[in-house]
Amino acid sequence: MNLKSGRIEGFEGYSQFKCVKEFNTHMEMWLAVKKQEFSKGELVGLKRLVRFSAKVPGVSNAKIGTVLKAINEEYQGNGISRSTFKRMTLKAKELGILTIHETERKNGSQSSNLYSFNRFPQSEPPKAKKLDHPKETNNLLKTNNQENNKRNEAPIELDHTFVSDKVPQAFVQLVKYFFSDAKTIEEYWHMVQIAAFRFEFDQNTEEVLAIAIQSFKQLIRKLKSTKQVAKPIAFFYGILTNKLKDLYLDQLPEYESKPFRYVLETGEVMYYDWLHVN
Repeated sequence: MNLKSGRIEGFEGYSQFKCVKEFNTHMEMWLAVKKQEFSKGELVGLKRLVRFSAKVPGVSNAKIGTVLKAINEEYQGNGISRSTFKRMTLKAKELGILTIHETERKNGSQSSNLYSFNRFPQSEPPKAKKLDHPKETNNLLKTNNQENNKRNEAPIELDHTFVSDKVPQAFVQLVKYFFSDAKTIEEYWHMVQIAAFRFEFDQNTEEVLAIAIQSFKQLIRKLKSTKQVAKPIAFFYGILTNKLKDLYLDQLPEYESKPFRYVLETGEVMYYDWLHVN
């Protein structure tokens, strides 16, 4: 059953974010890993849709024509086509960034879509698997067959020597002593990439690498001193972002931050300074 069209305030239940700051952070993480999936024109459309999703964080029911008109005015007549915008929304939907709901007017005719942005999925190290011991049985052949099937079905865990070349070796050599499988090491570096993108740093610089190593060591100290870390990779990301934030602020002239600019459907312009919000 399609939703009934209406004012954007009536769709607050479709927002997955508590505030604009949280929505913006999740969009930064999405773009850090999925930006290359979009063409230049599609990115223009996606970023404009994000700006139309500020009144109710992460939700917009703006008409395609309204969005395209705003883009065309900003780029002085060099906007994007309706087909480019639709291709962007379908691609964002397939990637898990966006959920699209069709809406209809009171008379049953189709109205503008409701766009609901999704949260960036929380990544964490795979949980330890419990070993299943085979039950005793008098049928030796049956037991052997079961064990063979389990060996065949069990996924092969790749060690640190299989880590992607994109992950610096200095980082690999540290993390491998605590998390030896390649997938987990890559997930930790993935968090470094996201944090570096958020603060406009190149994740491959020596400075970012040094901060990543310091942050991981701090995580290990925490794990060794207490067992109250439910999600180690999330704790690592928190340490990392705090350190990169300090570095970012140190490099700004006179400790100035860069506010984000949002344009509401009403045309009202909002500025959001996410660096100085507690």
